Amino acid sequence: MSKVFIPEGYRAPLSVYELQRAIEFIKSNFQTNLSNALNLRRVSAPLFVEEASGLNDNLNGYERPVSFDIPDVHAEAQVVHSLAKWKRLALKRYQFNVGKGLFTDMNAIRRDEEVDNLHSVYVDQWDWERTMRPEERNLNFLKATVETIYEAMKAVEEEVYELYPHITPILPERITFLQAEELLQEFPALTPKEREQAAARKYGALFLIGIGGELSDGQRHDGRAPDYDDWSTPTEGGYKGLNGDIIVWNPVLESAFELSSMGIRVDAEALERQLAICGCPERREMEFHRLLLEGRLPLSIGGGIGQSRLCMFYLRCAHIGEVQVSIWPERMIAECAAHGIYLK
Repeated sequence: MSKVFIPEGYRAPLSVYELQRAIEFIKSNFQTNLSNALNLRRVSAPLFVEEASGLNDNLNGYERPVSFDIPDVHAEAQVVHSLAKWKRLALKRYQFNVGKGLFTDMNAIRRDEEVDNLHSVYVDQWDWERTMRPEERNLNFLKATVETIYEAMKAVEEEVYELYPHITPILPERITFLQAEELLQEFPALTPKEREQAAARKYGALFLIGIGGELSDGQRHDGRAPDYDDWSTPTEGGYKGLNGDIIVWNPVLESAFELSSMGIRVDAEALERQLAICGCPERREMEFHRLLLEGRLPLSIGGGIGQSRLCMFYLRCAHIGEVQVSIWPERMIAECAAHGIYLK
């Protein structure tokens, strides 16, 4: 069964050559807007980390990292899944003061990803992390940061429109905030992904809060590793979680479309709690976790924003392979080509 969706009557919005110019324009403008809005400085980032460091993102816990040995340093290395933990360590190493942060180009390989219109084994995103004060570890600060990022997204959408007037802006004026538990109560008969679909269609753009913790039905909305986002701290209204996803409605694919995952990071108390919930207390002995538990890492907020996802959304592309280079099943390449969609 094909995993690709071909929108009826779809035509690529730009020529293959012009698409490359547009991608460069979007990436350059958005990272400038993001860094100015959040007071971020660009840094270099690793493609791989040492396995024993505990710095790799464990995602949902079952994805296999690409691993290899480095004989000269007698170590096993892993290609990163993301830089969620590395960035926080970098804030300390690079001596970022409170209120300042970093961003970087993150390139990852997720070998177990099921490829389709939205997913590739190659992941490219802007990873960012910013130091914060203890009194900012609250829902209001999280929401204010989300609104700042959303304004940067809207600004670039307008800039794309100025360059390509046939690609009209569609993001709503404001982003809607919803708790994962509120979404469950509103759509109790739907699966988590179906709930996201219904909410994205209804609101156009939303930030879904509290992803990773158990909901009232005994299930999680989605998985989150225990050692970066804080998804268990109680917040207002009896809810839990200081993290979430920015999700918009994609009219080309007629589906919910995640652009960013982000959140306030765990402090020592939340880390202890979430390691216990997830049954992996042994991680306490890893370097990153030990530094955090000893209070030697800064409090921070951070996340990732998909570069190919953002380009795909702004340019109204039907497949992520139109805006990035990866490896695709031969059948998918042929099926897409038959409808004028050329995968790189």
